[in-house]
Amino acid sequence: MHNFTPQTSFIGGVLIGLSVLLFFYTTGRLAGVSGIFANAFTSRDKKTSNWLFLIGLVFGPLLYMTISPSDIQFSVTNSLILISLAGFLVGIGTRIGGGCTSGHGVCGISRFSLRSIVGTITFIIMGMITVFILQQLDFYL
Repeated sequence: MHNFTPQTSFIGGVLIGLSVLLFFYTTGRLAGVSGIFANAFTSRDKKTSNWLFLIGLVFGPLLYMTISPSDIQFSVTNSLILISLAGFLVGIGTRIGGGCTSGHGVCGISRFSLRSIVGTITFIIMGMITVFILQQLDFYL
């Protein structure tokens, strides 16, 4: 476990929690990324908060990379086909599951929603199965 970073993980978790609280108290809505993303493009009333949230998702990590003293090494795969297929399947899954990991895992569990607890457990199990299969097929480089 060479990537075990409890201090930075804790700080990241606190920042996610504070972001969810800030979004809820300023908009009155839960912070599910798939719902925010869908509403930004499909909602009749193009709420600025949706776009600000999405811009923050992109520029937040870029800002961190700029101010971070160390290199951030992160690699999943170089396969554009695999990344595209994964994105497509995640999109389908969020529609079938009625939300994504941020909506169910962060906001739903904190509200003790049984649907969100079951959904989050399902996300985690399916993620583990997917990683296992891809490692066995040697796609996961």
